[in-house]
Amino acid sequence: MHIFIEGGRALLGGQIGEASIEIADGKISAVDGATVHTALNIDAGGLLVLPGIIDLHGDAFERQMMPRPGVDFPIDVALIDSDRQAIGNGITTVFHGTTWSWEPGLRSGDNARRLLETIEALRPQLAADTRFHLRHETYNLDAEAEIVGWLSTRRIDLLAFNDHMDSTVGNLTKPQKRSRMVERSGLSDRAFDALVERVVGRAQLVPASIARLAEAARAAGIRMLSHDDNTPAMRQAFRAQGVAIAEFPINEETAREAAEAGDFIVFGAPNVVRGGSHTGWTKASDMIAKGLCSVLASDYYYPAQLLAAFRLVADGVLALPAAWNLISAAPARAAGLADRGVLGAGHRADLILVDDEQPLRPRIVAVISAGRLVHLTDASRLNRTSAPARKAVAAA
Repeated sequence: MHIFIEGGRALLGGQIGEASIEIADGKISAVDGATVHTALNIDAGGLLVLPGIIDLHGDAFERQMMPRPGVDFPIDVALIDSDRQAIGNGITTVFHGTTWSWEPGLRSGDNARRLLETIEALRPQLAADTRFHLRHETYNLDAEAEIVGWLSTRRIDLLAFNDHMDSTVGNLTKPQKRSRMVERSGLSDRAFDALVERVVGRAQLVPASIARLAEAARAAGIRMLSHDDNTPAMRQAFRAQGVAIAEFPINEETAREAAEAGDFIVFGAPNVVRGGSHTGWTKASDMIAKGLCSVLASDYYYPAQLLAAFRLVADGVLALPAAWNLISAAPARAAGLADRGVLGAGHRADLILVDDEQPLRPRIVAVISAGRLVHLTDASRLNRTSAPARKAVAAA
């Protein structure tokens, strides 16, 4: 599809300026070129034209799979609905954060396999570039051989090391949290307790398993994350194994160590939107202000990345180009995706048009993914008479 976007305020080279953008064959073919009449002309007057959002860690799709404990829906239905939600919120590249735990139920191996297979089967028809982020619970030792196989054949796009065992054991005495864990697993209370006891008993085998998996990921060239790092030493240990992304470090000391070493640091965008962590841990906006966060992810709520970027601007934490970098260019670099995250000739044509008239309530007007118009809320902007293209502000 050949598309010409004219009259918008585009994010180019770290600045916002009026520009026109031409798209052909799934890529940006020209920026601020001469006006052309194509198969599809879009009037972006008064709108922001921004790179598509890249979400490295989103697990909101789990709610489509199991909207209530014990209530399952087909994975293909859940993924198609999640794709609509992601695109509707400006996310053009989405890494579905799939937890493979030692638990049965929602986070079981069977579900992880079905999810991977369904993503692979549906990928051609999904609007967002949909990728597989495996969140490996490190105590899930029985899964190691199969995960190594997935890594060697590059079926995994990101590999995260998670260890929620301490919180699982701690939550056994908290009725509400215990109930949620047991219901998710589908086991009885007694069976769940027995399973936890067996898994905890294999703790001494976990470090060697992590090392083998990290080695396999390095060999396959797959980027890795460590989740909830709680000390600088823990971050250093993972970095030594090639894990260069710190996902949700739980204190400033650990985040600072990661930043000083040049690691990517991921926090959840809902944390910014809500003004703090729902767990009471690190406040993401504070970390951003101190230069200790390089990426914001949707985490559990797809609208959060868009809202967080504009919240940071409204609160005076960052200007829009820097705020948008947290959800576009930086996650692209972290994931090794050199073809997206910025607006430039030759890059993948992932763009969103945003009405920012209400600063804290930005509205997605259109989404273009890989050069295809996949979401539009205002059809009156199509096929208008083109005006001369205007000069963009020079890149900083």
